[in-house]
This record gives sequence, C-alpha cells and structure tokens, in this order.
Amino acid sequence: MTDAGHAVPKLVVERATKSFGEVRALIDGSVTLYAGEAHALVGENGAGKSTLVKILAGVYQPDGGQIVLDGNQVAFNGPSASRAAGVSIIYQEPTLFPDLTVAENIFMGRQPLASGRRIDRTRMVSDAKAVFTRLGVEVDPTRPARGLSVADQQIVEIAKAISFDARVIVMDEPTAALSSVEVDRLFDVVRTLRAGGAAVLFISHRLEEVFAICQRVTIMRDGRFVREAPIEDLTIDDIIRSMVGRDLDALFPKTQTLPGDVVLEVEGLSRAGVFDNVSFTVRRGEIVGLAGLVGAGRSEVARAIFGIDRRDAGTVRVSGRPLGSGSPRAAMGAGIAFVPEDRRQQGLVMDMSIDHNLALASLGRLGSHGLIRRASELDLATTWGRKLQLKFGRMRDAVATLSGGNQQKVVLAKWLARHPSLLIIDEPTRGIDVGTKAEIHRLLDELVAGGVAVLMISSELPEMLGMADRVLVLREGRLTAELSREEADEDSIMRAATLQGVGAGA
Repeated sequence: MTDAGHAVPKLVVERATKSFGEVRALIDGSVTLYAGEAHALVGENGAGKSTLVKILAGVYQPDGGQIVLDGNQVAFNGPSASRAAGVSIIYQEPTLFPDLTVAENIFMGRQPLASGRRIDRTRMVSDAKAVFTRLGVEVDPTRPARGLSVADQQIVEIAKAISFDARVIVMDEPTAALSSVEVDRLFDVVRTLRAGGAAVLFISHRLEEVFAICQRVTIMRDGRFVREAPIEDLTIDDIIRSMVGRDLDALFPKTQTLPGDVVLEVEGLSRAGVFDNVSFTVRRGEIVGLAGLVGAGRSEVARAIFGIDRRDAGTVRVSGRPLGSGSPRAAMGAGIAFVPEDRRQQGLVMDMSIDHNLALASLGRLGSHGLIRRASELDLATTWGRKLQLKFGRMRDAVATLSGGNQQKVVLAKWLARHPSLLIIDEPTRGIDVGTKAEIHRLLDELVAGGVAVLMISSELPEMLGMADRVLVLREGRLTAELSREEADEDSIMRAATLQGVGAGA
C-alpha cells in the first residue's frame, strides 16, 4: 500500500460544485487518490457520488472547484479529454458492442494497422491477450462480446482501460450483479491494478466489500464531503453514521408474527431446462426467502408464478384458488404484486413521469370508459409517495431523474397501491444505499405485520437472514433445502446452494 502521508497524490478533486437549475447536486465534491491504492467513495443515493464520477469522466463540467492530476490542474471538457489524461470509468452496466469480438471492443477506434492501413487482427488479438495476462485472467479475445457474463464484460472494460494506459480507474458499483466467486475474481484484478501503480476509486453500497478491498474511505452526504479516513480507523457503524447523519439501530427490523392461512401454494412447478418440481407455500404474515446462487432459477420461478413466463407443469394456487399459466393480468386479479429485479427495464417507464409510473398498476381503478381521471391519478401518487417517503422535485418529473433507491420506492408504491395479498419482490435492495435499505426493510416488516404474504428473492445473505421467516434454497433449478429462521445461517444456505445430495427440509 502507498503511504498516503508521504506520497504525492495521483488525483485531487477539491470542492467541486455542480447545479442543475435550482438543484444543487454537488456542493463540495472532494476526494484525494494515491497511486497503488483502492479508495472507497460511499454515501447514500443522492449524496453526489454519481455527479462527481461524471465530472471525472468529462460528462459534466464543474461549476466550481478544481481537479489536479499528477500535480497539474486540469479540465476535462469531454470524455475523450478524460480518457486522454489517463482516467477511465467502469460503470455498473458495461457498454460493449455485442456483435464485435472482445479484442475489437478493447481497441475500438484505435485498432493496430498493418501495411495498406488494414487492421492487423493478429496483433490486435495478441495485444488483447497480453492485457488479460497482465490482469491475471483468462478471456478469449476472439469470441463475440454477446453472451459474456456481466463479470466478464467488466473485465473487458478494465482491459480496455489498461490498453488506454489509464492510471486512475473508477469502478461504479462493479459488484452489484456478480456472484461471490465473480466478486473474488474482480478483487484479484483490483489488487493487480494496485500492484501496477494504478489508483482505483471504488464505489459500492456493500460496505463489507469496502473493508475487504479498500485502504481509505471518503464519505459523502447531501452533496458534501463529510469525512476521509484510513479503513483501519473505521467500523461499518462509523461509516453508516457518517453517511446518513444518524444511527441505524435496526437495519433488519423484524417483528415476531404468527403466520396465518396459506396465501400461495406452489406444487410441482417446472419449466424445461430452467427449474424442476418446485413446491412450497407462503403464509399470510410471513416472509419466505428464496436463496441460491446466480443462475439457480430463483427469478425464473417468480416470473412463472406471476405469469410472465409460462410453466410446463405444476400448479399455483392463491388463497386456495388455481391460477392459470402465463397471465400477469390473472395474477394481479388474484392479489399478487411483483417487483422485478431490474427495476429500470422491467419495473418502470423511465421517460414517463413519477406520478404516471406510480399509477400504472391501478389505471382500471382511476377512470372509466378508457379515460383516466387526472385528479385521481395525482391523488394516488401523492398519497403513496408520502407513505413511502419518496424524495423528488415534482411529480411531473421523469422517474429517470430519481435516485436508485427512490426508483425502487416508486415500483413498490405502484404495487402496494393495489393492496395485494401476496408481494413477490426480487432483490429488494440491490444497488440501494444503507439508509434506504433500512426503510425498505421496515416497510416489508410493516406489510407482514399487516397480514401480507411476502416471497423475497435476495443474493445478500445478511438480508436473507435478517428478514426471512423461512428460507428456501434453489440449486440448478431444484429446491435443495427449506430452513426455519432458527436453522438458517450463512453456512447452511451456502451448503444447500452449492452441494449435491442436500434434500428439501434438511
């Protein structure tokens, strides 16, 4: 690790500001990076992290403050200027050209040339292999980018940054969609980058990862720099307190309830090549967690229950009544609400206003003869926005202007406005800051206390253990264990998710 007390900073952002109209997105954006370190940037959604990253990327130009790179003040007038200065941004969702090869994606626009100004494909592949070797990973440079896992796409983006000779690498929520094995591999790559002298700015809501890979932390709140400290001088509680400005005594509030009647009964549910013979129940007043590794079939089971995907076999009953296959409308009519994993693509219409999104699942109740009563729509949106403590400018603003946590609240509010008897929620807090996580967990607890049945899918074991009354574990599309709250721990869940020969109910 670089001795930050004696080294010259690689990059300094000092008191950067940025406003959009009357909205002050960044009031004091300050961070100092040293070569050879991984430095965490943390804060709640809306703290100003994304604005600061876009300033470093050259997407936004700051209204005030300064950027100093290698001791010289610089101005990034566009993304190309940022890249040319040696700054590279690895976003949460990689942006590769799917029909080009890995090597072509890495060297897009600057391919090595042979005689006659023809692209030297042999050298391009060779150079790509050299970059992957330098990173200590194996990726075939000749294969198309289409079909690569998210983890491999991020490795390709990092390889692209290395090929640009980037010395400052910003990773924005790089682990949000990765399995634990893929996270470990990414961290190995980060360590390789540090060993090579790069400065890595690591942005994540997963504080345990911050402690696993970073040496220093900068904390932001409400657009302002709050604190910078070495990781060894902090605890997770210290960081949370600085991020939210208060103590979070109950990240996983859990009221003891007595489960009631069976709301959801799934028996022998199968879809060829995806999941097979899945059976379970969810009762009124309980949260049943659906756990397993990425690709185990958890989301697919939820989609089949709600009718987005057709099932090949099996039955689904809601409050004792059979539910047909392949009809979300029938599922909604039976009292099921479904919050999908990908809220931006599947849960919201991003260009549509906040109030329109909030009302989407209730349009049949807000008008007659195909005409929506505007007053009723606005009243519903305002009521549920208030209930979920939604933070926004105007209800007419596009939902895309909201932070990730507030977008998740809009999806939840949209469905809760229907007063469902069963809520299926897939990755309820993925990519959400710790303060909003606590709010959503509290909301789920209130719903359960009010008699709603909840089926919750989560890749975060602390969330699963903190909120679920029972845990069902899927492995390769088969149910391998059903664990009570008392039986469930990280070891028992991971054993059921990874090992053969573990029977349901074990």
